[in-house]
Amino acid sequence: MLDHSATADRPGDYILEVDRVRKEFPGVVALDDVQLRIRPGTVHALMGENGAGKSTLMKIIAGVYTPDRGEVRFAGKPLSIKTPIDALNSGIAMIHQELNLMNTMTVAENIWIRREPKGAMGLIDHAAMNRQTQDLFDQLNIRLDPTQLVGELTVAQKQMVEIAKAVSYQSDVLIMDEPTSAITEAEVEHLFAIIRDLRARGVGIVYITHKMNELFEIADELTVFRDGKYIATVAASDVTRDDIIRMMVGRDITEMFPKVDCPIGDVVLEVRDLTLPGVFHNVSFDLRAGEILGVAGLVGSGRSNVAEAIFGVTPATTGQVRIAGQPVRITSPKDAMKHGMAFLTEDRKETGCFLILDCLENIQMALITRDKVKNGFVQQRAVSAMAADYAAKLRVKTPNLQERVENLSGGNQQKLLIARWLLTGPRILILDEPTRGIDVGAKSEIHRLITALAGQGVAVLMISSEMPEVLGMSDRIMVMHEGHVSGFLTRDEADQVRIMDLAAR
Repeated sequence: MLDHSATADRPGDYILEVDRVRKEFPGVVALDDVQLRIRPGTVHALMGENGAGKSTLMKIIAGVYTPDRGEVRFAGKPLSIKTPIDALNSGIAMIHQELNLMNTMTVAENIWIRREPKGAMGLIDHAAMNRQTQDLFDQLNIRLDPTQLVGELTVAQKQMVEIAKAVSYQSDVLIMDEPTSAITEAEVEHLFAIIRDLRARGVGIVYITHKMNELFEIADELTVFRDGKYIATVAASDVTRDDIIRMMVGRDITEMFPKVDCPIGDVVLEVRDLTLPGVFHNVSFDLRAGEILGVAGLVGSGRSNVAEAIFGVTPATTGQVRIAGQPVRITSPKDAMKHGMAFLTEDRKETGCFLILDCLENIQMALITRDKVKNGFVQQRAVSAMAADYAAKLRVKTPNLQERVENLSGGNQQKLLIARWLLTGPRILILDEPTRGIDVGAKSEIHRLITALAGQGVAVLMISSEMPEVLGMSDRIMVMHEGHVSGFLTRDEADQVRIMDLAAR
């Protein structure tokens, strides 16, 4: 690690500088001569809507992409980064928005890959590697078993492994791309403690987030991009939330949660005593037509597991599900779809998107058993028109629907998944973290779509870790704790304190 003691308090000195960087992909100018300057010992937030170019620039700095032109300087010297290894060797580490861990390897093996301690005969010393991992976890106050397989961890636990892995490189610049998208409020505070410690050591931190409350709590400065262009750099203390939104979207967002009172109809979905041993037990609730039932609870409370059980991903062992008053047996997602269900999963990369296929193929994937398929053939013209309509409504940023999904930003991938399920015309819509990784402008639009669907009589089950979203969008709130339902709250009686009280019981 570089010695920043002589330069940290001189405002003209930067640990990382990006000057006039440009990057084009087929049909898209992702970065148009942008700039960014990071001081040592500061947290610099990079803000912008999905597709603004934030992740693209970070991938250039981290050696994933090569810029078409422009210069990156590190500690005042031009830096040539052609691979992620070059970046790491230069003192730059990155926590990617999409987790990049190997599920079949242990936690320790993932953290120290390519850097494993070796024994006398040149073989990997697993005992030493596990000790190093435990020492790192003790330093970061992370409670995980170094010998556990990553595939057995929750999304939130995997995120903490990614954070520990990045910190282990002892880099001078640490890039965090949506690091809190899958962790609880308590874990966010834990992460912020780690960030403050790194900042005190002189590390320059680039922090990408769509959560405004985090920005004002942790950032010293912020830079805004819009449509691949540099807009401004300001001190976090000099701007308001509305100032940042205007810079990001070029307009005012007047309604973040455009919830309207929709007619609540008959019970569409009845769940009784649903149980999956060791995961959740005796879960019961009703969901009515036109209702948005929010599901709150800490990560690990069983929220996502219940949704997966209802949709047939991992069926419950006991309990009953009724749709429109009739008992149904759902053992697979195909069964659920036949009964008019749609399910947006929590992890778009692992269980949602087909990354090597194009946008159109991803959107129409759920239509296999729907009315736009006749005699085994998709009615392509009609489907393409509907897919393009939903992509436009959700403001998916792509040159065309033939673009491969892996080339889109994480937020735009999320929008495609939402379009996929809206295309099926569901009567029951299960949304697990529907706006994770989505920018503030698109969040408002997605919330408006959800409300419109409820107004059309769709029954919506919405799981969210974002308290404002749960409070702002729900007609009722079901709170879960350690695999059981700890209580229900109406929209009028719900507040953050009552939800957290039930979530911690």
